[in-house]
Amino acid sequence: MKMQKTAVLVKPDGLQRGLIGEIISRFERKGLKLVGLKMVSMTDAMLSEWYAEHRAKSFFGELKEFMGSMPIVAMAWEGVDAIPVVRKLVGTTLGREAEAGSIRGDFGMSQQLNLIHASSNEADAKREIDIVFNVDELFEYSGAMECVVYAEEERVG
Repeated sequence: MKMQKTAVLVKPDGLQRGLIGEIISRFERKGLKLVGLKMVSMTDAMLSEWYAEHRAKSFFGELKEFMGSMPIVAMAWEGVDAIPVVRKLVGTTLGREAEAGSIRGDFGMSQQLNLIHASSNEADAKREIDIVFNVDELFEYSGAMECVVYAEEERVG
């Protein structure tokens, strides 16, 4: 068990469909703690850094164009094993095959218009959080519900 931070983006299609509140609510109900939140228009430089692993792929330009077409909602969430927990809540990439109960499984049909991004590992989470958040936009605080979300050894371990 390890306390982790992870990045989540609600993509332009999620914003257009009015799913911001639903998405935040699902993470809160799970017991994750919101430590950063903002709406941002990602620049070409930000998107090139964010999607660096796709630079050589044929869809790179279209992906950047879509993600830069309107603001996105960027979030940083914290919790024990937050990265795999968030990925499970988000669901697999192809919305129509995503698990029922996941965000993509309940609201998505597309592979490209798949509503949301979640960091895949600790290195990506740190890199992605650093792209969209300044240090003073992330918050450390004790959540009032932590004592009923985690056993004591999970909170201090």
